[in-house]
Amino acid sequence: MRGVTTPSQAFGMLFASIQERGLFVDSKTFADAVPRSAPDTILAAWHAAEPADNAALSAFVAAHFDLPAEGGEARPDGRALPQHIAALWSVLTRSASGAPGSSELALPEPFVVPGGRFRELYYWDSYFTMLGLARSERQDLVEAMIANFGSLLDRFGHIPNGTRSYYLSRSHPPMFYLMADMSQDRSEPARTRRLSWMRIEHAFWMAGADDLAPGDQMRRAVRLKDGSILNRYWDDSETPRDESWREDVALAATSMRPAAELWRDLRAAAESGWDFSSRWLADGTSLATIRTTRFVPIDLNCLLHGLERSIAHEAALLGDHATADQFEALAADRHTAIDTHLWNEVDGHYVDLSLDTNLGHGHLTAAAAFPLFAGIADAVRARRSAEALTRLLRAGGLLTTLCRTGEQWDAPNGWAPLQWIAIAGLRRYGETDLADTIADRWLTMVQEQYRITGQMFEKYDVERSGAGGGGEYGTETGFGWTNGVTLELLATAKSDRIETRKAS
Repeated sequence: MRGVTTPSQAFGMLFASIQERGLFVDSKTFADAVPRSAPDTILAAWHAAEPADNAALSAFVAAHFDLPAEGGEARPDGRALPQHIAALWSVLTRSASGAPGSSELALPEPFVVPGGRFRELYYWDSYFTMLGLARSERQDLVEAMIANFGSLLDRFGHIPNGTRSYYLSRSHPPMFYLMADMSQDRSEPARTRRLSWMRIEHAFWMAGADDLAPGDQMRRAVRLKDGSILNRYWDDSETPRDESWREDVALAATSMRPAAELWRDLRAAAESGWDFSSRWLADGTSLATIRTTRFVPIDLNCLLHGLERSIAHEAALLGDHATADQFEALAADRHTAIDTHLWNEVDGHYVDLSLDTNLGHGHLTAAAAFPLFAGIADAVRARRSAEALTRLLRAGGLLTTLCRTGEQWDAPNGWAPLQWIAIAGLRRYGETDLADTIADRWLTMVQEQYRITGQMFEKYDVERSGAGGGGEYGTETGFGWTNGVTLELLATAKSDRIETRKAS
């Protein structure tokens, strides 16, 4: 990680003690704390008089660290929903100088955070947030966030999950090419710079691919037995997550698996954005059976296909025809591999591929919409995919999966980004009735919850049309990607029944 130290690395046993004793309800709180002096100085003080109980340890932390402010960003204000969201952009805008000794990564430009415990810039979240920023005529923030992600690519060779040192060992679903296309700076130097950034990202995901033998994997690259190259989610670390240390250590204690293997699979699920879901569980129910790195995911490979097509397109416009031809060929090969290995003909939808069985992991999930979003499906498969997605449709929109595990990326939850991916993909193939139904139901639910609570939620229960739940932390408000998708859907909604209402 190029010399960047995480809190667990800097503070060792002190960090582990604070997290494993459960000093804070949210493990992320201490991971985001700012030390008031050098780690060596703090560690020397701890060793000199190691606190005997939680009260003494809390006093030690209070004396040596500044803790992050909690919550309070998104307050009900009684405005009509679009005006409420537009006002929230300024409330959710941050800057990051990288406080000395903290986990915060410095950024050159301001940015919008999701809200609540998510007080830094996140990768895939930001694309959906930026949809709303553009609708709110905040192109300044769109350009600033593109520049921030470019700076991360220049410094680290990839875009981390979020702008914390403890996120640097992984990325997130690669959506930068979609953000880059939102820039209004079409000058040749700007386009050349964005093309360079996209190529850096592609190299990160493909590292090691050229040296793989059939049936082998290295980091995020997978060569299937027929020679096809696809990708998987991964994390370059195999330790407990700093931001969920207590939870990861406790889970390992209940598992018969090697702890390092378990922790890498948890981390890889965090890279997927779906942390956590039955999608990654070997038995479909227990988090201890998580096997994220043993799946070739449909969403990731659709996004990488989009990245390859975007590189080819931009290179051609800039006159670099050799690069354009190279990446068109890569995209075509990936398209063929997706068609061959990630389609379930029996059930009529796209799936993840198990590297252990070489079979499609047959559960229907909202990720099946990504081939439509990316334009990969042919007309027949698009129609069958649309039919399959209706099985996920509920009163408030699309379920994430049909499984009930208590994890947040499972039933009964639905998420704004997945609604938008499905709606945009269905519209691309002329499946407008289903697209409009999803949009109508989602917006009706979001607006009604805003009317009742004055809040925008991170996730929703689309069965009972209320705030979502499950997972490692409570439902957060704010909320970046819900705000962005809501404004985009309000701007493109076809239903006369969608209204903007004031909170009562």
